[in-house]
Amino acid sequence: MKKRNLISLCFVLLAIIIGCSDEFTESPAVGALSDDALANDTGVDLLLTGAYSSLNAVSANGFGNGWGRAADNWWIDALSDDAHKGSTNDDQADLAAIELMNWSSNNGYFFARWGELFTLVNRSNAVIALINSLENSGDFGDQLAQARFLRGVANYQLQVMYGNVPFVSAENYAASEFNQPNSGPIWNEVEADFQYGADNLPASRDAGNVGRPTSWTAKAFLGRAHMHQSDWGTALTVLQDVINNGPYALLPEFGDNFRLAGENGTESVFQIQFTTDSGQSFNANQVGALNFPNPGPFGSCCGFYQPTQDLLNAFQTDANGLPLLDTYNQSDVNSDWGLLEGDAFTPFAGNLDPRADYTVGRRGIDYNGYGEHIGDPWIRAKFANNDISGPYLPKKNVYQASEAGTQQATGAWGQQLSGVNYNMLRFADVMLLAAEAAVESGDLATGLNYVNQIRNRAKNSTYIQATDGSGDAANYVIEPYASFPDADYARRAVRFERRLELGMEGHRLFDLRRWGVSQEVLTEYFTNEARTIPGFGALVNPYEPKHDLFPIPIGAIDLSTGALTQNPGY
Repeated sequence: MKKRNLISLCFVLLAIIIGCSDEFTESPAVGALSDDALANDTGVDLLLTGAYSSLNAVSANGFGNGWGRAADNWWIDALSDDAHKGSTNDDQADLAAIELMNWSSNNGYFFARWGELFTLVNRSNAVIALINSLENSGDFGDQLAQARFLRGVANYQLQVMYGNVPFVSAENYAASEFNQPNSGPIWNEVEADFQYGADNLPASRDAGNVGRPTSWTAKAFLGRAHMHQSDWGTALTVLQDVINNGPYALLPEFGDNFRLAGENGTESVFQIQFTTDSGQSFNANQVGALNFPNPGPFGSCCGFYQPTQDLLNAFQTDANGLPLLDTYNQSDVNSDWGLLEGDAFTPFAGNLDPRADYTVGRRGIDYNGYGEHIGDPWIRAKFANNDISGPYLPKKNVYQASEAGTQQATGAWGQQLSGVNYNMLRFADVMLLAAEAAVESGDLATGLNYVNQIRNRAKNSTYIQATDGSGDAANYVIEPYASFPDADYARRAVRFERRLELGMEGHRLFDLRRWGVSQEVLTEYFTNEARTIPGFGALVNPYEPKHDLFPIPIGAIDLSTGALTQNPGY
């Protein structure tokens, strides 16, 4: 599906999915298609394309703050210890409020993501309902399984974000019964959709269908769903089936996961297919347009999504090349926050995991092939203005200089758009989930094996080089673990490895939640980050138990005519 332009279908699909009022029951509105017109192969494929198009979070639902629709969960990273909102304090007030733990049910970011995910639910249900209505429904087994998988993806995300969410079935959709109660978790329904995909999707795809899920994709998502319920044994069985028998493998180069070279490669379990073209690139990552340097090396906008000092500190290693699991914040990787371009600055000389400089853009180190990061001029947040986002830039979501011609586009108001695919789930994530399940099941050796495969890939990848050609850009030291001496150590090591491998990929907050440590970790983070960014500690509010779930958007509650109830604490 990569590089196909689907936008021409979206205008048709919008009319299809919104539906018609009673006066159009006999004669379809201009621009809309009747049920009879859709009752064929083309109609099923059109609706399925509409469901896929909502994965990239660009739809006309109009709910909340449009930037909150983001499919790559970048703004949710800003609610964890991985990222700051970025930019100046007063830009995107809704996001500033939730980074600083001032959460309310009328925040536009919460409503936007809710609306976008239910757009995917409804579009998936439209496919399921249509197929179920056809006399030859058995001819659409693959399409039905794809639609159920996509519905599972949407409901999985709703579940981990909001906790108590309604399940809207295809039967509810067909009967226009959208106002369903949110009486509790919907894990059973999520698992059923992923299991259906595992049982009915093909095991592989041809070149013309790259990006569509396979049975192995569905199994991986099913395993992850079991992890969120601490169902270690089932999760381990499913995930090891994917590892041992599926088509996946770690890419030789860690950095290729964020480059064209690795898109839809052996490490890709499921990616959102972004693409650029010579026009306005409607299928690029439009809702990620804020997340480039401002102005940076290529005059981009808008300086959001900045990695934290806490995240960068986590990449420090000891003399044996192992992480500082409990002490990484006792010393800081050198920060240039508060320094101007002409001020003297010496980059950190201590040991670092090489993944640090594929994840965090920092002064003195090459920035994605654009040359040495020069510091303050590339950062929109300013120390002098008491901004609280610090001096670092994101890297994984920003195209390489060598790929600007294929992965870069410009939007309607001059914003940069990226064609870099987003990994909703990659094989390294699957391996680390399996490592965690193994450790929690008492199998430390298996957990050690999976973690060390990840660390060895990082060790053997190409390191970021100094811009003067003198060699490695930093003192990169990384080694595998010799052993996991006990379960507690193994648990800490696996959890830490997830952060190092998956930092700035939109997963951190959900990991903290399922481990039940959000309040502990984020309270400590608020204190540590305040050491290096003056003003942050004075603005951030304490973490409260209610923050374990997003509030149900008040706009959704109002539209539900009493079907939805609010989460505790809001």
